[in-house]
Amino acid sequence: MNLNKIFIIGRLTRDPESRTLPSGQGISNFGMATNRAWTNKETKEKQEQTEFHNIVAFGKLADICNQYLKKGSLAMIEGRIQTRSWQDQGGDTKYKTEIVAESLQMGPRSQKSESTTKEAKEEEIPEIQVDEEEIKNEDIPF
Repeated sequence: MNLNKIFIIGRLTRDPESRTLPSGQGISNFGMATNRAWTNKETKEKQEQTEFHNIVAFGKLADICNQYLKKGSLAMIEGRIQTRSWQDQGGDTKYKTEIVAESLQMGPRSQKSESTTKEAKEEEIPEIQVDEEEIKNEDIPF
């Protein structure tokens, strides 16, 4: 049995880019950063490492990403890892590893006013899950 499943929680590093495939299906691309922190056992110094991820969403999930997410937004993405390859104009083979989003859970919205009620601050954000349609590599315009 094989499994290709990933969960990441992080912040967007850029606003989502919206495009449309030749089939008419929407696509959204954005970057996310995740951090890992630990203490060095020998020096007792705190260490931190940041990883950057390329995220791609299709269809209704892409529309939701484009509408509600922006740079700095906190989000949890559930999806799968995919590596694509293509030939550039010089004939060189290029590769890109992405996380294909299958579901999204958004973090709390920023509260601009301190006078917001406790209930509003504790409002639960629902998980958004969209059935994925089969995407062919030739449909992807980049």
